[in-house]
Amino acid sequence: MMSRETIEAYRRMTPGQRLTLTFEAIREAQKYLLIGSEDVVRRRFERIRQENDARNRAMLEGLARAEERRCKDSTK
Repeated sequence: MMSRETIEAYRRMTPGQRLTLTFEAIREAQKYLLIGSEDVVRRRFERIRQENDARNRAMLEGLARAEERRCKDSTK
């Protein structure tokens, strides 16, 4: 969990500044993600894809539930 100060610092950043931080993190992580045999790297990236898919699915399900509640509340 990030501190309130860190969150506020990110909020004050421009989209370009946040994108720059993202690219720096990717650049630093890339060398570690590519270490190992071809099979190890393939499995590592497959796991990352699975985690991303699960996270995206959870967000979409949450948005759908919120929309359902909003629609039910607006018909009352």
